[in-house]
Amino acid sequence: MSTLARARCQATAHPLAMDAVLAAAVLTCMVAGSFVEPRHQHSVSWALRTPDPLSLVLMALGAAALVFRRRAPMTVLALTGTVSVIESVTGDPRAPVAMSAVVALYTVASTTDRPTTWRVGLLTMTVLTGAAMSAGSMPWYAQENLAIFAWTGIGATAGDAVRSRRAFVQAIRERAERAERTREEEARRRVAEERLRIARDLHDVVAHHIALVNVQAGVAAHVMDKRPDQAKEALGHVREASRSALNELRATVGLLRQSDDPEAPTEPAPGLDRLDELTGTFRNAGLHIEVARADQDTTLPAAVDLAAYRIIQEALTNVQKHAGPQAKAEVSVVRVGPHIEITVLDDGSGEHEPHDSGGGHGLLGMRERVTALRGTLTTGPRYGGGFRVHAILPVKNRTPTGEDPA
Repeated sequence: MSTLARARCQATAHPLAMDAVLAAAVLTCMVAGSFVEPRHQHSVSWALRTPDPLSLVLMALGAAALVFRRRAPMTVLALTGTVSVIESVTGDPRAPVAMSAVVALYTVASTTDRPTTWRVGLLTMTVLTGAAMSAGSMPWYAQENLAIFAWTGIGATAGDAVRSRRAFVQAIRERAERAERTREEEARRRVAEERLRIARDLHDVVAHHIALVNVQAGVAAHVMDKRPDQAKEALGHVREASRSALNELRATVGLLRQSDDPEAPTEPAPGLDRLDELTGTFRNAGLHIEVARADQDTTLPAAVDLAAYRIIQEALTNVQKHAGPQAKAEVSVVRVGPHIEITVLDDGSGEHEPHDSGGGHGLLGMRERVTALRGTLTTGPRYGGGFRVHAILPVKNRTPTGEDPA
């Protein structure tokens, strides 16, 4: 740490002691200056003299007042200004008592605002300079009188400059702190969004495959005794669905691995190119599905492709869970202008619960995915029975930040 930095730290930690040192230094300068007498004859010269006792007392009072300049700057300025005026009127030749008033004026200017500095500075300069010019044996234009005017102006100006720099540094520090808080809030927001996205993916994967496992396990239990071959086939589907669930969970959790963790799966996220595989798993579970595609081999952004796949997956999972054992579903994927439209219909035959009942998050997850892509989602019962899920997604990703939400 440099000497200047160490001095600043000590001044901050012990302000009263530093002011006492400053007051002693000012007193020393004033006393030393009081022993010098300027002579104005043919040329300027200096001579030694003995200061008056009153001048010594006034210098001591002015220096002592500076010890409390931080606590009561206005009071200290008034006191030092008073002793300076008294010295101007009574001293002949004068002692430099006005030095204490200059330091006090500097303190006021550095601790108050600019309008106060202007008012107090002009008043101090006027009073001290006027008293010096109107009293004493020297003419009003003497160099000593003009020096009082100059030094008080310098004290006020220097104090105002220090206050301005201090305010500027404080503003920079506050701006940096606000920027740091903004970065932290942005990081927390991104973490929350990522958690929500991962939660949606986990929900879609688990809900879909567990629903299939539940259906196939029920079929196997029902036909185990009478038709063991069909039960064996159903158990095979259970095994296949559970393996698919584990693979997708492994791929999703792999995104959370650190750089030094074991290598994560590199399998790409599912999309509409795996629609036949997806519908095949539901057909194996006994759901009758018809698929119609008119997307003309459209290449979708990764986020849109994944959202379309997850919407169909969740909608068919709801059909499997809620629409009844004899339900039929229709899936259509159509390219309409700059959008891709996803529609999943079911006839809802038999008694079934409302979609996404029991506090589930399937429809909410679909809506969040579509909203993140600036698309629209419409869900609700169909006239005559059944349920309809209709999503419109932009072919070009148009997220608020211009980034891929996936």
